Amino acid sequence: MALIKTIRGFTPRFGKDCYLADNASIIGDVVMGDHCSVWFQAVIRGDVHRIRIGNGVNIQDGAVIHATFETAPTTIGNRVSIAHKAIVHGCTIEDNVLVGMNAVIMDNAVVGRNSVIAAGAVVLENTRIEPGSVYGGIPAKKIKDISQELTRDLLERISNNYIRYTGWYREGEK
Repeated sequence: MALIKTIRGFTPRFGKDCYLADNASIIGDVVMGDHCSVWFQAVIRGDVHRIRIGNGVNIQDGAVIHATFETAPTTIGNRVSIAHKAIVHGCTIEDNVLVGMNAVIMDNAVVGRNSVIAAGAVVLENTRIEPGSVYGGIPAKKIKDISQELTRDLLERISNNYIRYTGWYREGEK
């Protein structure tokens, strides 16, 4: 069973039909929408500021979601995929975004909708990621615009697949 911990008077809240892996940790001022999943060894730590997560979000294995004390909350939109071992810290991620494996997004950055942060990229503080674009590198820079086909094929497919995967794990629990 996932670790769900109350701290400073805040208890995490979850929408309907969320999947939490056995060793995921969700702590403090965290509000999650419907049809979300938090996978193995992922940590969502709302101890120092609020974390708000939309609908259909998947936070994959080993990812860390945190914020900065009293200055930088974290807001994640709808249908966002946070890939394995990514770090999302005190920033805003709009709808339909893929944050690649081992990517880092720092305080007060804003990732525009329908975007991809490439694996291993580092989005520095206060960076504004253009909607509909791919950013990569250290520090992250714009690589290209995203086509409508890529938006459907990549961003929507990954989000929908993670909703499907949760069913496999629920069936295994019966």
